[in-house]
Amino acid sequence: MTTKKFSKREAIRFGWKTMKENFWFFVGILVIMGLVNFLPEIAKTFLKEKTFITLLNLIVFVFGIIIEMGLIKICLKFYDQEKPDFSELFSQSPLFFKMLFGSILYGLIVILGLILFIIPGIILGIKFYFYKYFIVDKGLGPIEALKRSSKITKGATWNLFLFFSLTSAINLIGIFALLIGLFATIPTTMMATAFVYRKLLEKSTNSEYVTNLRNHRITNTLRIYE
Repeated sequence: MTTKKFSKREAIRFGWKTMKENFWFFVGILVIMGLVNFLPEIAKTFLKEKTFITLLNLIVFVFGIIIEMGLIKICLKFYDQEKPDFSELFSQSPLFFKMLFGSILYGLIVILGLILFIIPGIILGIKFYFYKYFIVDKGLGPIEALKRSSKITKGATWNLFLFFSLTSAINLIGIFALLIGLFATIPTTMMATAFVYRKLLEKSTNSEYVTNLRNHRITNTLRIYE
């Protein structure tokens, strides 16, 4: 099996650089995310109607998925050297049901793997992790997005495990820094993850091109001898 390598240092460096150049933009995004996530808790302080609070929780859940997709879109735009704006945070709402069903399928796959002595769950979680990027980036359906994620991560499981361990450690440092550090570490790790997705996609695309070219040449050679 061919090992797909990417530079973890280069990914983190890219994430850090992008975060520094757009620090206040990311702060604004994280503030919006925080307000959306804490809205039900704020409502509980002033309201006692359980039906309204349940409805509010449902709304927050929907917006949470939409915002997650928006964040992916924003990170990919930064990687492509485009300048996103705050409206991008809610721009992916048409893909909501694709992401919802994709998340359900992904969750079931990981849970099944965890039941099988934890390690398979970790491997499957890494293998299919980029399904959400394919939904946002390519507009794919849930099943096709999971398949494409499996394809680009083939041969990169160990490298990705180390990368995700590193990003988790970086965000843990942000938590220890009185939570304020998260304003720097979250954008850094998000951008680093988008970087890795793009690199794996590029390697997979190049590999497909080489394979197709080789097959085409073999086919033409066989036709000559027929």
